[in-house]
Amino acid sequence: MSRKKIKLAYITNDSARKTTYKKRSKGLVKKAFAIINSPDFGSQAEVWPSLEDARRLLSEFKQLPLSKQNNKMLNQESFLEQSLAKDTQQLWKLLEENYRKELNKVMFESLSGNGILQSLNTMDLNEVGRLVKQILTDIDDRIRVLTKASRS
Repeated sequence: MSRKKIKLAYITNDSARKTTYKKRSKGLVKKAFAIINSPDFGSQAEVWPSLEDARRLLSEFKQLPLSKQNNKMLNQESFLEQSLAKDTQQLWKLLEENYRKELNKVMFESLSGNGILQSLNTMDLNEVGRLVKQILTDIDDRIRVLTKASRS
């Protein structure tokens, strides 16, 4: 069952705000270690898990081998390094995709009669040549598939 999007705005109706607070805090407490303190809805801070549960979870964690304790554990530096590596990889993929699109554009402009190939360097000309060969191979493969399908 899908849930509707929650509107994140101040709820002006007091009873609706209290009800929403209780529901949301109950949901958060189920999912995470949390300390919820709200001066509007009670002076007692709500803690999950209880002190005994927190101690039990911590002792279970400490009994695990170090390899499992450190699994998926990150400090700020390693998190940032991991994030930077992921973003760098995505950047390279986008740069490569843009380069391929630019080569396609150059190829089609040259086919339409614009003398754009003269302005390219040797490396770019080689890439355009590879692109043309790949397209011709793809066309040949497609022709083979269609002729086999028409014979059947």
